[in-house]
Amino acid sequence: MPPLIAVEEVSRVFTSGARTVTALDKVSFEIQAGNFVSIVGPSGCGKSTLLKIISGLLPVSFGRASVNGQRVSAPLENVGMVFQAPVLLKWRSVLGNILLPVEFARLNVASHVEKARALIKLVGLTGFEEMYPHELSGGMQQRASLCRALVTDPQLLLMDEPFGALDAMTRDELDLELLRIWEERKKTVLFVTHSIQEAVFLSDLVFVMSARPGRLIEKIAIDLPRPRTMEMMSTARFGEYTLKIRSLLVSPSGAQGSAVGSTM
Repeated sequence: MPPLIAVEEVSRVFTSGARTVTALDKVSFEIQAGNFVSIVGPSGCGKSTLLKIISGLLPVSFGRASVNGQRVSAPLENVGMVFQAPVLLKWRSVLGNILLPVEFARLNVASHVEKARALIKLVGLTGFEEMYPHELSGGMQQRASLCRALVTDPQLLLMDEPFGALDAMTRDELDLELLRIWEERKKTVLFVTHSIQEAVFLSDLVFVMSARPGRLIEKIAIDLPRPRTMEMMSTARFGEYTLKIRSLLVSPSGAQGSAVGSTM
């Protein structure tokens, strides 16, 4: 089966005046439709840059990124994005914010209202449809942001540290919520996080990146049963995965970007 996402020898170089910075260096991987994949790595290793390249928001310097067999050369339509900050418009209600992508795509808003309300119910925001962002907690704002990313029913969901700014309990709650939605809707998810535990808990695959210039050190398949529960985090198998990833991130070879392998 052809992969949904194919990244082939992708490099990205930024130039500012006389200074040149290589953010990504010859990164290659494939992701099958329906998979939940997380990317972990040090700050500045190009994780967010990689998401922007796959979404078409940023061009490659070298190499090729493809989605559905088509080379990415412009912003993709069938993609939902969730960022660390909810980025909700303060003058629009929860429902109004969720419907923004529908308006931008010039789709029929009226026909998407019920879908938006169904998503609001799915994430537990029923009764808050007409509230404004300043009236919501951080976790509730991110729930609304997730609904906004899903309202046009995208095939691919790109998430850039979406829960990183939240407290631990809210983060755990939203991780469980995200998995419930993923299991129900079977979207393909590419999830950037600094949390090794979060990556292992959510994912089918974890991609480990080196320090800048970002290279793919290793791809680790997570063989834990689904549906996942918080109790799994205390199991020996879960601990083995987290220790393996941590050792890759702190090892000298990992810091320089070793050859890609598959473990466990």
